[in-house]
Amino acid sequence: MSHIAQIELDDSNLPPPTPEIEQERKVAMFDLLEENSFTLPKRDDRQVPDGPYHVDLSIREKRLVFDIDTAKGDNAAEFHLSLSPFRQVVKDYWAICESYYDAVKNMPPSQIETIDMARRGIHNEGARILTERLEGKADIDNDTARRLFTLVCVLHFGG
Repeated sequence: MSHIAQIELDDSNLPPPTPEIEQERKVAMFDLLEENSFTLPKRDDRQVPDGPYHVDLSIREKRLVFDIDTAKGDNAAEFHLSLSPFRQVVKDYWAICESYYDAVKNMPPSQIETIDMARRGIHNEGARILTERLEGKADIDNDTARRLFTLVCVLHFGG
């Protein structure tokens, strides 16, 4: 099965990340590269190069851009997704993450667990939206969608 072998985030125009955001990014990238499912489906009877793929993820002109090459460096695909469907869920995700980071420092385990469950629920919703937005462009499994959504959040942080 095809997969992402390398991923780069173009965060050159973003403010420096907080330690928590940098940690989210590192974990998501590590987990994504350890295990993911990413396939480019055939489109309009044209041949799609097989993976593994190198993915550059960026925000350009208020659009989420996936620029995908083969491991050999050949262009495989590029698609641009509107950020509008992600705005509220990303905002909610960062708000709940902030609550979670504060809870870890100050609250008992039962309250931390409750906030973490809410955080996972919002994260799942973001992954679902990403999967829907990628329909017909890329086929991904739920774990890949979750990890990619985290990276979308990291890019959205400064945008």
